[in-house]
Amino acid sequence: MTFEEYKTKEEKRINIALGHMEKGVEFVDINTAYIDESVEIGEGTLIGPCVTLEGKTVIGKNCRIYQNTRIKDSVINDGVEITSSVVLESSIGEKTKVGPFAYLRPNSRIGKECKVGDFVEVKNSTFGDGTKASHLTYIGDSDVGNNVNMGCGVVFVNYDGTNKYRCTVGDGAFIGCNSNLISPVTVESGAYVAAGSTVTDNVPEDALCIARARQTNINGWAAKKGLYRKK
Repeated sequence: MTFEEYKTKEEKRINIALGHMEKGVEFVDINTAYIDESVEIGEGTLIGPCVTLEGKTVIGKNCRIYQNTRIKDSVINDGVEITSSVVLESSIGEKTKVGPFAYLRPNSRIGKECKVGDFVEVKNSTFGDGTKASHLTYIGDSDVGNNVNMGCGVVFVNYDGTNKYRCTVGDGAFIGCNSNLISPVTVESGAYVAAGSTVTDNVPEDALCIARARQTNINGWAAKKGLYRKK
């Protein structure tokens, strides 16, 4: 690219951003906003530094798209907050918070007032209104109902090396930390999965699922093996 070509490209980029400013969009740093001409942004939305908006992306009113976020071919409804995250070919409902460092892969449908927190990855899945996965969770090929709570380290195990399967979680279910849901499996409405469980069978409504080995302590084992180091 020649200097003149680069200059023309930069002028076009700045003009696109200025056009959005005229319609009520705010920028933290207009010089670091990268917005395709096809993107739509609602009034009152804030665009942070180093944000990239691509393709047929539509962003609603009064959103907060904070620094280092990339959004492509997605619909972001009113009042959404996204921080340092990637959203691809997906939709996010009103007043949902995403990030930091979340990854919404194609065909993810996130409801209203949800939380998709830090290091959470969602792929080809639906999230009902009010559902929360605050950190370190993978939701793949699954349908999650309303007001579901997922603890830290939950994994939807959707691939057996040959085929991918879907998992279903009903409204109001609670999935404890470090649990694995081995798809295809259904956790019905109001059910609880105890932390550390590996779920291979359906969990009935209003039930508690505990799927982990019983703890056994062998006293003196470390000393017997010559591994114990007393400080």
